Amino acid sequence: MEEKLSSVAKTLTPSPIQQLSYLAQRCNAVNLAEGFPDFPAPLHIKNAAVSAINSDFNQYRHVQGICDHVACKMKEMHGIAVDPLTDIVICCGQSEAFAATIFAIINQGDEVILFDPSYETYDTCIRLAGGVPVYVGLDPPHWTLNSDKLEKSFTNKTKALVLNSPHNPTGKIFTMDELEIIAGACRRRDLLAVTDEVYEHITFDNERHVSLASLPEMQSRTVITSSLSKTFSVTGWRVGWAIAPTCIASAIRNIHIKITDSAPAPFQEAALSALTSFPAYFDSLRRDYESKRDCIFDLLVKVGFKMQFKPQGSFFVFAELPESWPLSDVEFVEELIKQAGVVAVPGCGFFHDNASADFESQRFIRFAFCKSDDTLAIASAKISELVDATGNLKLFKINQ
Repeated sequence: MEEKLSSVAKTLTPSPIQQLSYLAQRCNAVNLAEGFPDFPAPLHIKNAAVSAINSDFNQYRHVQGICDHVACKMKEMHGIAVDPLTDIVICCGQSEAFAATIFAIINQGDEVILFDPSYETYDTCIRLAGGVPVYVGLDPPHWTLNSDKLEKSFTNKTKALVLNSPHNPTGKIFTMDELEIIAGACRRRDLLAVTDEVYEHITFDNERHVSLASLPEMQSRTVITSSLSKTFSVTGWRVGWAIAPTCIASAIRNIHIKITDSAPAPFQEAALSALTSFPAYFDSLRRDYESKRDCIFDLLVKVGFKMQFKPQGSFFVFAELPESWPLSDVEFVEELIKQAGVVAVPGCGFFHDNASADFESQRFIRFAFCKSDDTLAIASAKISELVDATGNLKLFKINQ
């Protein structure tokens, strides 16, 4: 029956991140692969969800209050005035918000700029819409944007650009200079920008997330996507949103309704409690995650990884294998599972085409630190057991 599949479906493969998470479950390994917290969500929003279920919020639903609160947050954080009645669409998580946005704006053959390394969902959605992903490699070790590379990537078919900041997998926050370069290119070439801002509240070392839409003339050409998932430790609740100019928001809403109709009703109700959390919650969130970041970063330095960039935000450390370790990223991850019972993600899955041909893209490993202190302590102990007398991680012997 394979011949019955669409041409795009034939090109899709299982998500390596989810496959590794399944492996972690089967092997009872410590899961530092997938970016979901393994600790409880805040009690006040769990109670709100339980109350909504007990109150029989069980049917298709649109909770306008979510849009009202999101609009307030955009004004407070970025100085952006958004009409909550027309410019915000509630979706089933950021993933659906992003997909619906791409389906709303991309035609067959349209080119979309992506910054490499990048999260796998973007490429898939663009291809499903008939678009063509075009990759611009960020330069290690600080994953900086080269304006010449960006300029050379544009053609007369370029329709849009995707920006994820804070960035998965590197933990980079795009600087104001880089945002100005991107915004300038969008204005000059009349491009749309689609942003993924799910880590907007998870920033470190006094860094601040700046939305591309807040730059001059960019609100009218930017679609912002985000969700509750990362900020409130509820990746399974699937409540997200897209913020867009009215005509684009209308198209996104129509696609959302035709595909899923409604985000989960009781969790929409609980979102109201989440979005009205006090500022102290977000301050505590940043402190806790900064401590977790430092824990895993210091461990990786200790065992010999080549750590030249400390994440500024997100859930991830993107660690580089030193030249003295004769392993690819995939081989390293396989051996880490076998010998330490810890699962991470090989970096090669985040790189595409030849965008990063000027360095070895198969030398990076992504570790997720959005885990409980107990989980991180167990992972640290397991990895530390592989350290030799000199304090460095023993080189694994492959196929022995």
